Amino acid sequence: MTGVEHEVRDQVSYLTLNRPGTLNALTPALRDRLVDLLTEASADPSVRAVVLTGTGRGFCAGADLRSGADSPSPRIPGDVARTLRTGAQRLIAAVLDCEKPVIAAVNGTAAGLGAHLALACDLVLAAESARFIEVFVRRGLVPDAGGAYLLPRLTGLQRAKELMFFGDALSAPEAERLGLVNRVLPEGELAKTARDWATRLATGPTRALALTKHLLNASLDSDRPAAFAAEAWAQEINLTTQDAGEGLRAFAARRGPEFLGR
Repeated sequence: MTGVEHEVRDQVSYLTLNRPGTLNALTPALRDRLVDLLTEASADPSVRAVVLTGTGRGFCAGADLRSGADSPSPRIPGDVARTLRTGAQRLIAAVLDCEKPVIAAVNGTAAGLGAHLALACDLVLAAESARFIEVFVRRGLVPDAGGAYLLPRLTGLQRAKELMFFGDALSAPEAERLGLVNRVLPEGELAKTARDWATRLATGPTRALALTKHLLNASLDSDRPAAFAAEAWAQEINLTTQDAGEGLRAFAARRGPEFLGR
């Protein structure tokens, strides 16, 4: 048992963290399984969206430090950096690089790596009880799992410093106000809304969405000439897809398009 439930339904891959007794803290095996499932979803043409959520009171409490497998104390120089590159950073990259839209349905506490896992997703829905915590400073640690990359891009530099320097819990409404969350929902509406959003994405032009995701994720690290060049090539590539042809035909015929994700 790796602690994650996986189901593909209506062209959506549902990934549910299932270690409620630890607030879904990630063991190395669970983290690696998530990477594999995200990689599979990215490459599988029958999957057109991904939903990531948790069971119980937590979305994800971060790395399971109690397991001892990801101890912050190095045994030899280079161990910690190597562990981060092949572990937490690889997981965040798997979300950012997934060619399908990834929705986080944050059902409870998202702390440390768990917070960054949610923030790496393309869309973030949060239950009213959800909390986001940059917990690293409480442990005397430097933020990892891409947090210092993700957070200032979402909140701005000063807010990111405040959150990471103090490590205070951020409520779901506060997270929405800062731009970390798309919607805050009553507990009973979270799963339904995530399902509705995923279903809508799964009937969209999947390749166009993948290229759009790439352009948006790269835009904050690009200058204008590079961004314009990437946009032009993305449009060039996308116009070879079946869905682009269908979209243009549907527009000319004044009917709704039927996208196949190809």
